[in-house]
Amino acid sequence: MRYYLGLDNGGTATKAALFTPGGTQVGTASAATAALTPAPGFVERDMDEMWRDNCAVIRSLLQKTGVSPKDIAGIGLCGHGKGLYLWGRDDRPVRRGILSADNRAWKYQMDWKADGTEAAAFALSCQHIMACQPVCLLAWLRDHEPGTLERTRWIFACKDYVRFRLTGEARAEITDYSGTGLINLRTGAFDPALLKLFGLEGIREALPPLCQSAEICGRITEEAAAQCGLAAGTPVIGGMFDIDACALAVGVTDETNLCMIAGTWSINEYLRREPVTDGRVLMNSLFCLPGYYLIEESSPTSAGNNEWFVRQLLPELTAQAESSGRSVYDIMNQWAEEFSPRDFVPVFLPFLTASNVDPRARSAFVGLNASHTRKHLLRAVYEGIAFSHRWHLERLLATRPGSGGHIRLAGGAARSRVWTQIFADVMGIPVETVSAGETGALGCAVAVASAVGDFSSVDEAAAHMCALAPAVEPDPPAREAYDKKYALYCRTIHCLDGLWPEMQDYLDWSAGQN
Repeated sequence: MRYYLGLDNGGTATKAALFTPGGTQVGTASAATAALTPAPGFVERDMDEMWRDNCAVIRSLLQKTGVSPKDIAGIGLCGHGKGLYLWGRDDRPVRRGILSADNRAWKYQMDWKADGTEAAAFALSCQHIMACQPVCLLAWLRDHEPGTLERTRWIFACKDYVRFRLTGEARAEITDYSGTGLINLRTGAFDPALLKLFGLEGIREALPPLCQSAEICGRITEEAAAQCGLAAGTPVIGGMFDIDACALAVGVTDETNLCMIAGTWSINEYLRREPVTDGRVLMNSLFCLPGYYLIEESSPTSAGNNEWFVRQLLPELTAQAESSGRSVYDIMNQWAEEFSPRDFVPVFLPFLTASNVDPRARSAFVGLNASHTRKHLLRAVYEGIAFSHRWHLERLLATRPGSGGHIRLAGGAARSRVWTQIFADVMGIPVETVSAGETGALGCAVAVASAVGDFSSVDEAAAHMCALAPAVEPDPPAREAYDKKYALYCRTIHCLDGLWPEMQDYLDWSAGQN
């Protein structure tokens, strides 16, 4: 039997999964990802620990499944986009990696929009600037950490760093790097004009050679094999941005359907033959299937907020669930099911790490009263996250030719029946999910299956390996209730618009006092 290994380095977990040519998920292993927050708005990761986590989940997966490393036909990787991972001239990490939830460079985003830099860059990159993009983070490091960029040999995205540790080959895979703000989307190449606009001409030699998603661009080294348990010489493909991998896993390989991913980030996307160049969507990037652009609306406003809720407000429930052999998420879903869409719960703004309305905006529960319990707050979190996805969806639909199709849902919400129904009702569109638990890893496996020649194309591999569950249909009365709640959500955001600059001023002042 041949197997394909998918590695997924997300914002909150490192996961590995094995798949057969028929798309069966044979086994999984995961490790919680340690995020460091040394200052407000900073979200970082120890790069050596990150490599050890990848080795650990691979070894655990092989042990749990009993699969021989020699039977693994190939390896694919995906990971969170944006962020920054720097490898030094001394063959060591230059500093801690920076995750996509980091918001330290928010002022560059605002300043470049105000002074026209963003507009000039958009003509080449087809992207609005985000604080977590490498272009902003590199500028921040240039201005705040003297010597860091000078010590850098390679500038990596998350999964490209891991692939480098596996193969020793430095490559810049196109789906990730086309979202950095440094690539001309028309030429598919790094553009010196963009580097000049952002004052980053000095980094050009640190940008690795570009590669494609399903291209074999390295093999497991003897050193990596000794650490992770894989067979030396096993081929490793370029891999892809995790939102591309999830789109593949749910069978979004043409313009018919949309993809939503409710993970650390709220990802909302569809495929198109041409980018949207009038500025109405946040991001255009190159998709992992040649000839398609990925049209994206996104922000770190999704299920990462739910993880915070579990960690900070349900610690004893988590302990009770573990002691009884249950999942805390099953209990949370039961809590959420106690409410109907018509019930009033507080309006939750899912802006715990960053926002899609103002880079200075903060999270809030609005409308609390003395009768509310943690169950009400949990339902508010479920609904608030769905509302943030709808905010992005409405922007996407305004640019999408034609209509029709379903939403293909991946991420944490897709594993919850009640949350999937909330998504269908809030969006007013049927929602489909896949049976595989690890969609990012499955998308990687699909690309591997094509790269090693077991299928003639990535499209054929996806059609053969991705099994969809029956669609969850929206309920009309629930849709009506959620339309009213969504209006409240939007009104709440509007009412707080003037608060965020004053709050940021205070935070800046407070930081200066310490």
